[in-house]
Amino acid sequence: ERPYDCGQYGKSFRDSCDLTVQQRRHTGERPYLCPDCGKCFSQISHLIIHEHIHTGERPYLCPVCGKSFSSRSHLTVHERIHSGERTNPCPECGKSFSSSSNLIVH
Repeated sequence: ERPYDCGQYGKSFRDSCDLTVQQRRHTGERPYLCPDCGKCFSQISHLIIHEHIHTGERPYLCPVCGKSFSSRSHLTVHERIHSGERTNPCPECGKSFSSSSNLIVH
């Protein structure tokens, strides 16, 4: 059951907090402020990940090579180096890349 409806796009959500996140996408609201640099975020989890920049904390370790990362998503992209997974194909030539940033550079 998804009782929380977003009136703008007709999406429904199970949790009210998911609806709030969706609504912030529409409004651009970013209520979570980094006390170190003033950057604002729409979700507290994004602020917590961002704060690793200031603390130098890198809690996500690659199980293959031991390299550490400040966010889980950066580790996931890195792990593709070891697995050879390439999930970002170029629409022009079909060549695939391990990250969207590598595709953009291409």
